[in-house]
Amino acid sequence: MNDQSDSVHEAIDAAAETAEDMSSAAARQIPDTRGLRLARIGGAHLLAWLAAMGLFAAADSWSTVTALPVAGFLCVIAGIIAGFVTATLIHEWFHFMGAVSAKGAYDIAAKPGLFVYDWKFEENSLSQFYRMSIAGSIGGVVAVLLVWYNLPTDSWGRAAFHGGALAAFVFGAVIEWPVLRRTRLSGEPFAELSKIDAGVLLKAFLTAAVVGAAWAAILR
Repeated sequence: MNDQSDSVHEAIDAAAETAEDMSSAAARQIPDTRGLRLARIGGAHLLAWLAAMGLFAAADSWSTVTALPVAGFLCVIAGIIAGFVTATLIHEWFHFMGAVSAKGAYDIAAKPGLFVYDWKFEENSLSQFYRMSIAGSIGGVVAVLLVWYNLPTDSWGRAAFHGGALAAFVFGAVIEWPVLRRTRLSGEPFAELSKIDAGVLLKAFLTAAVVGAAWAAILR
C-alpha cells in the first residue's frame, strides 16, 4: 500500500510539474507587444471607470428612493469619485492620442496604471511635446462638457459628479500649465517636469477641491 501511495504522489507531482512547465512555455510564446500592453491598460481603466460609475449609480438610486441623509452623503462622495475618475481617464487617453497624432516616440507602459505610455523626451521635439501635453487639457475640457450635457444637476450627488469632473481638469491644469510655460522659456520639458514635487501636488489638490466644491454648489 505504501508503494502504491508513493507512486500516486509521484504521479501527481509529475503532472503538476508538467502543467507548470506547459503554462510557463505558453506564457513565453505570447509576445508582449505594444498592442497587448495597451489593451491591458485600456481594460484596467475601463474596469476602474465601471467600478466608479457602478458605485455612483447604486448610491444615486439609494438616495433617490430613500432620501436618507446617509444615502445622500454617500451619493455625494461617490459622485466626486466618479466625476474625478471619468475626467482623469479621458485626460490621460487624450494625452495618448496627442502623442500618436504628434508621431512622437513613446513606449506603452509595461504594467497597467494611470499613465498609458512613457514619453521619450530625448527622441521628441518641443512641438511634439506641446501637442501631446495640450491634448490632455483638451481631453479635460471634453470630459467636463460630456458630463455637462449628459448628467442633470437635480441632486447634490449629481452636482458632485460635475464638481469632481471639473476638479480633475483643474488638478491637471495646475500641474501641467506651469510646466508648459516654463518649457517655452527653457526648452527643457523633462527638467521642468522634474520640478513637480509634493508642494505642487498639494497646491493642485487644494485648488481642485475648492473649485470643484464651488462648481457643485453653484450648479445645485
